Amino acid sequence: MKRIVALLILIVVSIGTYAAKSDWEKLFNGKDLSGWERLNGTADYTIVNGEIVGTSKTNSPNTFLATTRTFGDFILEYEMKMDTGLNSGVQIRSLSKPDFNNGRVHGYQVECDDAPRGWSAGIYDEARRGWLYPMEYNQAAKRSYKRAQWNKYRVEAIGNSIRTWLNGIPCANLVDDMTPAGFIALQVHAIGKEEANAGKTISWRDIRIMTKNLEANRKKMDKSVAEVSYLNNTLTENEKANGWKLLWDGKTTNGWRGAGLATFPDKGWTIEDGMLIPNKGENKGGGDIVTVKKYKNFVLEADFKITEGANSGIKYFIQSEPNKPNTVGFEFQILDDAKHPDAKLGTDGNRTLASLYDLVKANSQAFDKSQPVKRVNGVGQWNRARIEVNGKKATHYLNGVKVLEVTRGSQEFKEHIAQSKFKKEPGFGDFDNGYILLQDHGNEVAFRNLKIKEL
Repeated sequence: MKRIVALLILIVVSIGTYAAKSDWEKLFNGKDLSGWERLNGTADYTIVNGEIVGTSKTNSPNTFLATTRTFGDFILEYEMKMDTGLNSGVQIRSLSKPDFNNGRVHGYQVECDDAPRGWSAGIYDEARRGWLYPMEYNQAAKRSYKRAQWNKYRVEAIGNSIRTWLNGIPCANLVDDMTPAGFIALQVHAIGKEEANAGKTISWRDIRIMTKNLEANRKKMDKSVAEVSYLNNTLTENEKANGWKLLWDGKTTNGWRGAGLATFPDKGWTIEDGMLIPNKGENKGGGDIVTVKKYKNFVLEADFKITEGANSGIKYFIQSEPNKPNTVGFEFQILDDAKHPDAKLGTDGNRTLASLYDLVKANSQAFDKSQPVKRVNGVGQWNRARIEVNGKKATHYLNGVKVLEVTRGSQEFKEHIAQSKFKKEPGFGDFDNGYILLQDHGNEVAFRNLKIKEL
């Protein structure tokens, strides 16, 4: 009887294993490039020992070896090895259309990053929005990449969820619905005149995809991995469960009023295509707006897009009441640093983008020398502000990267105030709560995806 039971268990396990294996489909046959085509650049792709090998080439734009098929929902696995000094990645749900930058490949890219910043398995939006999930969101996974060795990637793109694993370590947890389907492509990144990197290689092997039984085969994502959503003016179920609320609903003026007013301004602000915009066209002169509720400890996120030369800001700890238009408070500066003169005023750049206005300069290198000073998507592109207030500590992030941190009441912070335009403001820096304010500085700026989590 025991032998029969053991045999039945073996049969069930064998059937389950066979079924799991049969769900996978090879994207590369190990012999030739059937089902693949080269796009954009002129770098070479060859087959060596059953591997696809891409070789970097000077004076070539980014080159992509793309599948001739498109894929929507899938689980993708592959192994990848890259020479030091290079940058590469694998495109997923990507496109190449004549009406988009003359056919330039664009879409989601799962990063392969040899740089000290350690953003491998993060998600970049090639030729469109830039970084969507830099690995600053998941510090624990920043060292999962093995330099000049084989690395195993897993990508789950199911619905609006895109998740990645690198060498078994959970990495990115992105929610985005811009592109539901597209091809998969292997990238050889442009190197320009960096001849030291010419002739270096990136290799791929064991590329396989699953398009059926996805729910049964998807992995659980560790709860410690931050979910980052770009759904417009919409909260995910996970965000709702974790206490996030929309600060603006994307459609009405509910929850907001004019600074110093009891109601929302009757001019100056435009609601259009899920965006809240001051000074659009001839609709000007509305003034600042504030939330109807005060906030104390919170995490605030907002996407913003500036026009050339624009100046605006997101303020907090604002004490403006109806008939008392006091708009003095802490400010996450929003500015075109290149074109607006305010960037050169103040002290040591403390009026530039993402700075705590006129107090502390935004500088991500203060926290990680491998980072640029600031990662800015630029004028006419969406950027993401994040403000965290917890007790006396206030922190600013720009596009997922920490750029400043202050402790209110500290001697250092008191010195910042003493050197600022706020030195004669009674009680400045001492308020523990206040309204959130969106600034009307006379320039056109767009806001969307405003959400807040109280701590």
